[in-house]
Amino acid sequence: MVEEVESLLSELSNHTSEVHGKRTYHKGRLFNTVDVVIVFSRWGKVAAAATTAILIERYNCQEIIFTGVAGGVQHGLNVGDVVVASRLVQHDMNATPIFKRFEIPLLGITEFPTSECRRDQLIKAANTFVAAADGTGLNTMTTEEQRQKFHIAKPKVITGLAASGDKFFASKADLDQLRNDLPECNCVEMEGAAVAQVCHEHDIPFSIVRIISDSADDSADIDFQAFVKEIATLYSHGILELALTGSS
Repeated sequence: MVEEVESLLSELSNHTSEVHGKRTYHKGRLFNTVDVVIVFSRWGKVAAAATTAILIERYNCQEIIFTGVAGGVQHGLNVGDVVVASRLVQHDMNATPIFKRFEIPLLGITEFPTSECRRDQLIKAANTFVAAADGTGLNTMTTEEQRQKFHIAKPKVITGLAASGDKFFASKADLDQLRNDLPECNCVEMEGAAVAQVCHEHDIPFSIVRIISDSADDSADIDFQAFVKEIATLYSHGILELALTGSS
C-alpha cells in the first residue's frame, strides 16, 4: 500500500527513484542495514506479477518480501492478527478439466512455498512486534483508543496457506465457499500467489506477510483506509525493521 511505502521511505538512505510502468521504484539502504528497492505493486494479480518481474529483471533483486493486508478466513483469526504465509495458492485458477483445479498450467503445482529461513525470521519479528512493551512494539506505537477502535486485543501470529485472486471478499456466502474449496486457507488477498509464481519461475526466494484487516465477509465493519494508515503501516514497518536488523 502507498502508506506502507511512505513509512519505509523515511528510513531509506541514499534514496533515488525511477518510474517504470506507472510505478515509482525507490532504491536505497533500508534501516542502515540492507540495500533494497521499494515499490507499491498496486492491487491485483496482474499488477503484482508485472511489478515483481521488473524487480527481478531490471533491478536484479535476489529476494522479494511482500507486505500488506488480508481478509481472515480461518475461524479464530481477528483484526490485527498476522499471517506469515508458508505457501500460496491462486483460489481463482481453474483450468479444469484440462488441469486439476488450482493447478498452474505447465508448472504442475498448485501451491508455492515461501522462503523457510526468512519465514522463521519474520514470524519471530512479528511475535516480537505484537508483544513488545518497548518503543518497537504495537502497544507503544498505538494508543489504547486506536486498538479499541479496530477491536485489537491480543493479536497473534500464525503461518500457513494464503490464497490470492482477483476478487475482494465481502460476503459470507463467498467466504463459506472459499473455506469449502480450500479448508486449510488462513487468509485471502489479491497479490501474493502471483508474486509467488513469478519468483518461482525465476528461482527467487520470497516471503508474504499479511495483517488481518477484516473478516472477509459481510460482517466486516472497519474503516479500511483508516486501518491501513493507523495500524497496518505500523505493523509492516515494525516487523520488517525487526526482521532485517536482527533485533527480534
